[in-house]
Amino acid sequence: MNIVVTGAGGFVGSHLAERLVKEGHDVKGVSLDYPDGGRPDYEFLLLDLREKDACAFAVRRAERVYHAAADMGGIGYITKDHARIAHNNALIDLNMLRAASEAGVKRFWYAGAACVYPSFKQAQPDIPPLKETDDIPADPEPGYGWAKLFGEQMCRYYGEETRMQTRITRFFNVYGPGAAFDGNREKALMALCRKVALAKDGDEIEVWGDGQQVRDFTYVTDAMDAVIRVMESEIRTPVNVGNSSPITISALVGLLAKIAGKEIRTRFDLSKPQGVRGRVADGTLLRSLGWAPQVSLEEGVRHSYEWVRNEMGVAV
Repeated sequence: MNIVVTGAGGFVGSHLAERLVKEGHDVKGVSLDYPDGGRPDYEFLLLDLREKDACAFAVRRAERVYHAAADMGGIGYITKDHARIAHNNALIDLNMLRAASEAGVKRFWYAGAACVYPSFKQAQPDIPPLKETDDIPADPEPGYGWAKLFGEQMCRYYGEETRMQTRITRFFNVYGPGAAFDGNREKALMALCRKVALAKDGDEIEVWGDGQQVRDFTYVTDAMDAVIRVMESEIRTPVNVGNSSPITISALVGLLAKIAGKEIRTRFDLSKPQGVRGRVADGTLLRSLGWAPQVSLEEGVRHSYEWVRNEMGVAV
């Protein structure tokens, strides 16, 4: 098929584009920048999808669109400049949906996020896993969370009112080689990979929050398997993509220290943003499609840590 992958210069988009190329599809990547590895060997356009004409150009002759483009980052990034982040994401999503529909795209996938879930349902570390129906009544994270929830709603409207079918996944902390690990765009796991890689045996590292925040992490190849299954399915409502395997941030530091073969002490900084107290996916709907994670948390964290260490040129 003729497929467009937006955000193909980023972490999720680049992995997804490479996966689709390997499956034999005619893929066109679209992004503001090339992936970190340089210009890929499939068609690639440098476009700003905040511009409606750029979106129309990107989707010409496309049969399917995988829409991963977004202005996003880790907790340190999305807790600032809420207006700018929400504005950018709304423009990108609205322009892409209209352009794809007008171009006759048959199926459109949207990269949602777990930050659409209400904060009041994530106020304790031991909360029940979040079900897809828990998004209403709405109380998502400021800025980015509201923008992603709005993007989901627009996908539903286009799916109901046009001939273009839409599919939505909600990612829970996708990680792995290629993800940002510095520059204020990194998320918790990759940031901790960097800190542990730089630390010497017995050193102390800074951890944002008290370390008791609970999270659910999904290795990138498992996440891509989920996207493909959801895109091929007949499920038109959002689908969680998470391992449903909760772990505290402190325990994650311990796992990284074990993998690195180091004694690591932690200094908790309660002045830094730490997000909600507990966030774990209910994966029942995704598992009904035959999906199950193939990469354990320890294996995925090992791959990620070794990749970050090599990228930074840190000796074993």
